[in-house]
Amino acid sequence: MARTKRVTRRDKIESNIIPLNAQAEKDIRPRTPRKFHIQPKNDKQDDLMYNIREYPITVTIGCAGTGKTYCSTSQVANLYLSGKYEKIILSRANVGTGRTLGAFPGTVQEKMAPWLMPITSVLEDCFGKSFYNYLIAKDAIEIQPLETIRGRSYKDSLVIVDECQNLTIEELKAVTTRLGENSKMVLCGDPAQSDTNNGTGILTLVKMCQRNGIEIPIVEFNSDDVVRSDIVGQLVKMFEKEKL
Repeated sequence: MARTKRVTRRDKIESNIIPLNAQAEKDIRPRTPRKFHIQPKNDKQDDLMYNIREYPITVTIGCAGTGKTYCSTSQVANLYLSGKYEKIILSRANVGTGRTLGAFPGTVQEKMAPWLMPITSVLEDCFGKSFYNYLIAKDAIEIQPLETIRGRSYKDSLVIVDECQNLTIEELKAVTTRLGENSKMVLCGDPAQSDTNNGTGILTLVKMCQRNGIEIPIVEFNSDDVVRSDIVGQLVKMFEKEKL
């Protein structure tokens, strides 16, 4: 007759021990949020989100307060939650408005954080702070300076490039030719707020694509599409009238 093994206090403790890696993953990884519904406020926002979903590259330009960056980023967050993409890549032209505070200290991510806050704040709202921080920690959200973009190839990625009005056509060539298989790119900008070249780079890209039959949709917002607030809409129209 087989003897019944006596279960000691040590056995009970050891049976409850989870391997270190599994425990770390359990502690770090928050619950993945569900896909969410984005409610467009006008037809152009609806067109923008449709184009991002259906085309590999989408261009959106227009004045401040129209929701082009918010809608683009929210749609990218939703597409990531579909499970079809591995990374979100964030970049923008590092050109300041007006007087500069000088160089920012820290790592590349820390240096670019203030520039990318209009995008990262939306991602944090969409994902929740815990899951957003988790994606940052595992490099699923990657910050890409334009200076080091040559030679990269983005596969299974969602790429957002903001403030494209400050990019030259040569920089836009370098950026757009990074896109690999199963990836999407959104180029956002406002030619009226260019700090370098009057926004001609992004407009040149659009016209070149149209001339050569390349299907890259462009969604263009104007002062009638401002949704930020009534006062912003009035200011945008005033600046347009004064040619500023």
